[in-house]
Amino acid sequence: MAYIDQIKERAKIDKKTIVLPESTDKRVLIAASKIMEQGIANIILVGNPEKILDGAGWLEIDLDNVEIVDPENTPKLDEYTDLLYELRKAKGMTPEKARETLLKDWLTFGIMMVKSNDADGMVAGACHSTADTLRPALQILKTAPGVKLVSAFFVMDTVVKDQGENGTFIFADCGLNQDPTPEELAAIADSSARSFKALVGPKPVVAMLSHSSKGSAKHALVDKMVEATRIAKEQFPNLVIDGELQVDAALVPGVMKTKAPGSPVGGRANILIFPNLDAGNIGYKLVQRLGGAEAYGPILQGIAKPVNDLSRGCSYEDIVGVVALTAVQAQLL
Repeated sequence: MAYIDQIKERAKIDKKTIVLPESTDKRVLIAASKIMEQGIANIILVGNPEKILDGAGWLEIDLDNVEIVDPENTPKLDEYTDLLYELRKAKGMTPEKARETLLKDWLTFGIMMVKSNDADGMVAGACHSTADTLRPALQILKTAPGVKLVSAFFVMDTVVKDQGENGTFIFADCGLNQDPTPEELAAIADSSARSFKALVGPKPVVAMLSHSSKGSAKHALVDKMVEATRIAKEQFPNLVIDGELQVDAALVPGVMKTKAPGSPVGGRANILIFPNLDAGNIGYKLVQRLGGAEAYGPILQGIAKPVNDLSRGCSYEDIVGVVALTAVQAQLL
């Protein structure tokens, strides 16, 4: 069974409610129909019911069991307005601005549904930037207790089934932190290991990636990954982790024996931590577009409740997959 099919089966066991605020995008409407048809989650669409149902008719899809919430007519508007004002008044929010924001910005409206426990999670990003998608989540939901840093990862389901966890990897950070410090990279490594255990498999093996393996090159970027590895080993002694490592050493046991003999990673990494967002974004898209991998994310880790992003190039199948992952995250809270 493919990785994402396993996640869908897990989601069905304890069905959660996921809000999709981008109801003007046909991929979202198709995904909502498929999710309900497959029994993966309960879906809330945000928007004008008449327009949404007209779109469903044009697409010839069934949205009969999907809940549609219109911000302009919901009895919850006053409650959400008051809560948003209280949460953001220290940042200059007024009651009038809070109401206007909720009526115009459906992503913020969706986040307020999650904050108020009217939904278990949110997925967006099909027609919004990552920054626009994640900003209200970070502002309103905040970080989970004990978490040092919110970061983002992709679950990569590759065709190379003898590597990773039956071909499945976590790549981080590929969506949020642009140039993380060594301390932040160590935190990303720990969060990614926890996410791996929750969503992929029981034995995370972390490689801190670089253009250098064990001192083969000298540069400040190499030093950053060396220091990040040192901090991670000190703070998370049970973590199987090593660095700095080139990606071929991280993935291929024969190369590891040559470039980093004795490394605990052993050429069997299933979590790849990139030195910065440039490397992470480029890396996952190369593996996806040229390597034929399925990429699910960016998935947020470290936030109080599950909110996840989509690539603007996503298909409706991608949305279905990320909703299933979000539902499983919600089960774990």
